[in-house]
Amino acid sequence: MNYIMIERVDPEDLPLLIQISKKTFDDTFRPNNKDEVIDDYLNTSFRKEMMLNQLKNPHSEFYFAVVNNKVAGYLKINIKDAQTENMGADSLEIERIYVDRNYHKQGIGKLLYDKAIERAHYYRVHKVWLGVWEHNHNALAFYTKLGFKHTDSHVFQMGDEAQTDFIMEYPL
Repeated sequence: MNYIMIERVDPEDLPLLIQISKKTFDDTFRPNNKDEVIDDYLNTSFRKEMMLNQLKNPHSEFYFAVVNNKVAGYLKINIKDAQTENMGADSLEIERIYVDRNYHKQGIGKLLYDKAIERAHYYRVHKVWLGVWEHNHNALAFYTKLGFKHTDSHVFQMGDEAQTDFIMEYPL
């Protein structure tokens, strides 16, 4: 069994963050989307300047899951005005939990989720929420098992396609 460490991502970790972000997004969504749409998204959404601004935002936090000195996944959480939807100051958003497919089924997603809940308690919020693509059945099952409830939906624009994300909430 591997020892998994959860570590805060710092600005000097930017190249690793971009690398794991692109890889895990690509692995997760390329099979069900057009190549040109995924390529465009990867090149625009994970640009160095954009990711550095997110890292420096005092209302966002990134964490790596590290296994044997290799980044196996990551977490991004948002509070206050960094949330991608206006859910109020009493909420914490889990914007991203992604795990490299080579590390699936090792409990890494749950450890990253646990870190998000720990931070939610630290911030004394009363609700954790996230958006999940309606066709990401593994993620939907994961969050449902953890007690999240589907409460709403919103559109996630992926290139020329409007995709539906389910908003899921968990009260603390």
